[in-house]
Amino acid sequence: MELSMIDEIKKELDSLSDKLSKIADYLKLDEKKKILSELKKETESSGLWNDSNRAKKILKEISSIEKDINEWQSLKEESDDLHEIISFSKDEDEKEIDLQLRQLLSRASKLELHTLLSGEYDKSNAVLSINAGAGGTDAQDWAQILLRMYSRWAEGKGYKIDIPELSYGDEAGIKSATLIVNGEYAYGYLKGEKGVHRLVRLSPFNSDGKRHTSFAAVEVIPEISEEIEVTINPADLRVDTYRASGPGGQNVNKTSSAVRITHLPTGIVTQSQSDRNQQANKEICLKVLKSKLYEMMLAQRKEKIEELRGERKAIEWGHQIRSYVFQPYTMVKDNRTGTEVGNVEAVINGDIDVFIEAMLKKA
Repeated sequence: MELSMIDEIKKELDSLSDKLSKIADYLKLDEKKKILSELKKETESSGLWNDSNRAKKILKEISSIEKDINEWQSLKEESDDLHEIISFSKDEDEKEIDLQLRQLLSRASKLELHTLLSGEYDKSNAVLSINAGAGGTDAQDWAQILLRMYSRWAEGKGYKIDIPELSYGDEAGIKSATLIVNGEYAYGYLKGEKGVHRLVRLSPFNSDGKRHTSFAAVEVIPEISEEIEVTINPADLRVDTYRASGPGGQNVNKTSSAVRITHLPTGIVTQSQSDRNQQANKEICLKVLKSKLYEMMLAQRKEKIEELRGERKAIEWGHQIRSYVFQPYTMVKDNRTGTEVGNVEAVINGDIDVFIEAMLKKA
């Protein structure tokens, strides 16, 4: 016997209730409530504001915990209300009730996804690097397309972005770029994007009419917070200044405001030309260097490098994590999760949440 629309809604509401119970377990709501109470007591301490960094950290933690608790409670209350409404609803109310249910299911899915972001560094800002690989000018153009894709995704999330390092290609595109995504859980969302990305299309840079395959590598590491100790000896640094350059190599500044820092013991190089102020660029370089050195420390001390960075692969055929195909059909497919999307244009314009969510759920 076919279920009525109201019966279907009741069935989905029961599933929503089960999901909310599981989310409460994942979030450890009772434990979070106790932590929240303790943190609020600490804010009442007169000496807290003597350490402004600690005070800011506590307030940020309170805000994050309250957000989780309030959203879960809101979903639970609205779900219970909908159960009550159904009990005395009429047929003409079905569409409105179904709309409310869809909205609750969408919010519950987002909260469920949020519970998957519980890694040690997931709350951190992300340092995302892009490097063009095999494919010549097409690969450099592809690297620039990826830079735009991640920038638009970040902007859509309300994250602030900085691009401290950008090396332009000789004819078009970019050879490499570093993008710092500033915002809560930026690293948690983006960590699964590391790997080789493959593009298949008709090349706009030659007239032979044949399909061309290009590759670019994406690397993602967490930006290390101030409270984590990473000692950098100034004597170990070589600091070079130069004029910021634009496409084609032309100088865009009259002064040498761009900064390149080389960490002599490790050979790590960071650079920034995003600000017109030399000191600001130096601080950005040191921030990225700190994150890379901390990553290296984890590799040496705890052998956790693969968790943060992933195994380095050649930027060429056979190593791709995802393929973006424009010809002879349109499709983006993630090789790790099997997730497929037919609208390539939407993806390269920043609509990548479906891939991010699939990786989080797979992990």
